[in-house]
Amino acid sequence: MRYFFLLFILSLSLSALQTSEKIFECTKIFQERKSELLVELERIDEQKQALSALKTATEELLKKKREKLTQQEQQVDAKLKKLELQKQTIQKLLSENKKTLEELKALKMDRVAQTFAKMKPASSANILSDMKTEDAVKILQALKPKIVGKILAKMDPQKASKITQMLTR
Repeated sequence: MRYFFLLFILSLSLSALQTSEKIFECTKIFQERKSELLVELERIDEQKQALSALKTATEELLKKKREKLTQQEQQVDAKLKKLELQKQTIQKLLSENKKTLEELKALKMDRVAQTFAKMKPASSANILSDMKTEDAVKILQALKPKIVGKILAKMDPQKASKITQMLTR
């Protein structure tokens, strides 16, 4: 029985030794895996820091671009306001020029009309007959009706008819 008991204890020792070796192997594997995980964790942390730096740089660049865009928009707005003021000034000058031109045309027409008023009706009729109908009408409109009647009487009847129709409009 002792023999069995010794054999039993020996087998238990042997089994404990094998279990101890297995535990040691498992511990060794876990230690290796732990080292691998720590290296991987370090790599992930470095990537996280790099990503954070990239994010910060990107945000800074975006901020600068927004500021530049805002500045350019302000410059464009200022130019648009300046152009609008110039446009208004030009329109005002154009209006004044048109008014002045109309006054000059009226003065010119008055002088031409005065010239025709001083001429003999036959001479006026010959000259007006050779002119464009629209121009002849403008001249006749500036004259007194009595003089217009005398001039039309000396004109070609067809031309006088056209001029009369245009004078009535």
